[in-house]
Amino acid sequence: MKKIISLALATTVSLLGVASLPALAEYPEKPVEFVVPFPPGDLEDILTRMIAEDFQKKYNVPAAVVNKPGGGGGPFPGAVEVAKASADGYTIGSFVVGVPTVGPKLGIPELQPNPFEPLGIFLTYPFVLVAGENASYNSIDELAEYAKSNDVAFGHFGAPLPPTQISFALAKAKGFEFASEAAFDALDCNSLASGDVDVMNTTLQLILPCIDKVKILASIGDKRIPLTPDTPTVKEIVPELSLFLWNGLFVNKDTPADVREKIIAVAKETVMSPRAQKIAKDTGASIYWLNADAAKTQIENDLKTQGVIADMLK
Repeated sequence: MKKIISLALATTVSLLGVASLPALAEYPEKPVEFVVPFPPGDLEDILTRMIAEDFQKKYNVPAAVVNKPGGGGGPFPGAVEVAKASADGYTIGSFVVGVPTVGPKLGIPELQPNPFEPLGIFLTYPFVLVAGENASYNSIDELAEYAKSNDVAFGHFGAPLPPTQISFALAKAKGFEFASEAAFDALDCNSLASGDVDVMNTTLQLILPCIDKVKILASIGDKRIPLTPDTPTVKEIVPELSLFLWNGLFVNKDTPADVREKIIAVAKETVMSPRAQKIAKDTGASIYWLNADAAKTQIENDLKTQGVIADMLK
């Protein structure tokens, strides 16, 4: 009898203990930040803002995009901010390919080893190599010939980033070098008009306002951009340079699976929506949803191609 009473008391105490524990809040229950490590206005910013808006509507919590550009040094300062945040899904990175593939190689403590895992890839940029309308060259071959006896200033978004590395490798394959090169936070119509650069690699989105007043020499992607169908890809010119710039959503590797799924559900629906697909049609970008496993495979393949490019640049 004493044993039965003792067991009953123990059970009661245990139940009281459980009842006194605070209920675990279901994600999300506080504001969520999507970190874009570039200035506002380009495609990754526009689409991430759309995802944040839909996230806020679906889960009834504030969700905002925070732009943290790197001052011409690429996306890595912004990526560091995400790496330092808690692995709870309240800080989400909207990153280009260079963050998981180049970031860990730069000696930045917070990015080494790679602290992120992809939720999915949603954008392939319509990246282009472009010159001003008064340039005396109309193609990569003509640029190569011109650069052998003239100085050409080159603008990019950061030396370690894939489009920049592709541009350097393309120049080397064609037998020339840029006389000078510099990183910028923004490369648009004003960059060429001001004379800051002679040639730049940027997205088609940023030069659409002056597309009739520039010369697009090549596009950087796995296929030609629909808005510039007569412009060859770098891959067509030098087949070894089969790399393109994409953007995806990333979280800390320790982020719970159920949290990831809630973010993915909104992002996938957003990028496949008619309003997102209209942006694709208007800008020449590819907007889609590549799931986490496929994104990991893409990163592995990109690392191999980057190795090929690194060997070309030696």
